[in-house]
Amino acid sequence: MIKTYIWSLFTRLFHILLIIAVCAIFLIAEFENLLDYHAIVGYTIGLLLLFRIAWGFLDVKHSKFKDFNFNIEDLKEYLLNIFGNKKEYAGHNPASSWAIIAMIILGLASVISGVVVFGTQEGMGILSFLNTSRYKDMDFFEDMHEFFTNAFMFVIFIHIAGALLDRFLHNSKAVESMIYGYKEGDGKSVKLTRFQQLFGVLWIGSALFLFTYLLLTPSNILIKDSNKAVDYRAEHEQFYKECISCHTLYPPYLLPKESWVKMMDNLESHFGDDASLDEADKNSIKDYLVKNSAQTSTKESAQKILKSIKNSDTIAVTKTAYWQNKHDVIDKSIFKSKKVGNISNCKACHKNIERGLLNDRDIQIAKGV
Repeated sequence: MIKTYIWSLFTRLFHILLIIAVCAIFLIAEFENLLDYHAIVGYTIGLLLLFRIAWGFLDVKHSKFKDFNFNIEDLKEYLLNIFGNKKEYAGHNPASSWAIIAMIILGLASVISGVVVFGTQEGMGILSFLNTSRYKDMDFFEDMHEFFTNAFMFVIFIHIAGALLDRFLHNSKAVESMIYGYKEGDGKSVKLTRFQQLFGVLWIGSALFLFTYLLLTPSNILIKDSNKAVDYRAEHEQFYKECISCHTLYPPYLLPKESWVKMMDNLESHFGDDASLDEADKNSIKDYLVKNSAQTSTKESAQKILKSIKNSDTIAVTKTAYWQNKHDVIDKSIFKSKKVGNISNCKACHKNIERGLLNDRDIQIAKGV
């Protein structure tokens, strides 16, 4: 059987890089303190897919969209005969043609929605200006991102399953062809023009450059942290002095105003201690806490805590459903270690909490006994 050169070097490099990037981004997603790296890989995937769209309009045999088979009848025939004698295609078969378009659309939708979540929820990246009171209901954007990413992964799974079925049921060399570029058959070999070659170099080179650049320059506009540290001593010295002298200085946005009012009105029984203050100081601190409570904040943690508390007047952050769900995966021995001591010592792992910052990138799980 004649071997035909079907997939150009750049098509194969794109395919390999996309596989690596998709595997990496879904593994990284499990670790919140690696959110920056999640975003970096996401941007890289986005750029790879944008160039793939452009590549689909260039006159590259088998890779251009005009060579894809979108005929519904051919798709039905291909799927119905997947376990029998199915027709062989030099380039993409009808199923892979539809799958590739779906993956491009869902992949880009995942990247775009991720950028929106990164900005509205985290106050980071190019859309950090959307971290305002207008977008307090962040769950909508997060739900959309999860929908697109899950759909993206579903199509990828179906695509891989189809390729493996083809490999083991029909001894197809489609998988190997994406590595070596050749297929057995009478198709026409691909031959790139000088312009297509230059475009391919730009395509793969740009993706690798973007990944490296974002990795080495965390202050760049695409992943920059726009959350500003707060000087609580300068903002309200009495609040700073009274609270930090006994425990971690908790940002006011970690509790709703009702909780702060209840806490400040019962300082004589403050978590087992008498923290009473004269009336003037108490009212001054209470007013500051209420003014900067969860209801007034656009921080992700503030909105999630506010939602989990609902109408409760819980006065302990660690008693909120949100806090407990977030920390449930942490080994309980860490909270008892010498470096932490108890669950209320947030600064042991959140190094910038006393400056009003609870960014995922700042999380450093305390270790040691």
